[in-house]
Formats: sequence, C-alpha cells, structure tokens
Amino acid sequence: MPLTTRYERGHTHDMKVAISVPDRISRAADQAARRMRVPRSQLYARAVEAYLKKAEGQDVTERLNAVYGDEPQERDPFLEKAARATLRRARW
Repeated sequence: MPLTTRYERGHTHDMKVAISVPDRISRAADQAARRMRVPRSQLYARAVEAYLKKAEGQDVTERLNAVYGDEPQERDPFLEKAARATLRRARW
C-alpha cells in the first residue's frame, strides 16, 4: 500500500494505537508538535511514515545489492586508459 503525506482526520481513516515511548522522547515530541503547530498524533504519523519510506528505500538497495553485488567487476581497458588520461590533465 503506497504511503501518502496527507494526514486523515476522522474515525473512518485512522486507527488508534497505544504505544510506549521513553519520557524524554515523549517530551521532545510534544515540544516539536507545539513548535510545528500540529497535533501530536499527526507528528507521530509523519514520523512513522518517514521511517517506513526510508526503510523501503533501504530494502530496494539491499535487493539491488543482492542481485548485482556479487558479480565480478570486469575492467574495460579503454575506460581505464581514458580515466588515467583525464586524471593526468585534471588540475589538483
């Protein structure tokens, strides 16, 4: 299911969830919500959504590494020669 950035209000689209977080995180979240002028539940929803997007991106990277990571790297002699010539001309 794709994630959306829209925060839904109302009983039909939201699920109430009870979680326990350390006091320091709860206080920091409360301060952030007040500073951002958003409800605390919206702050938590945004945080979870951002985490899931990041985790999804990491999953894609892991899958790509699994497919391409073990392939032997064959060096192209032409590309090596061109890279060396470019480095020799570059100002350091």
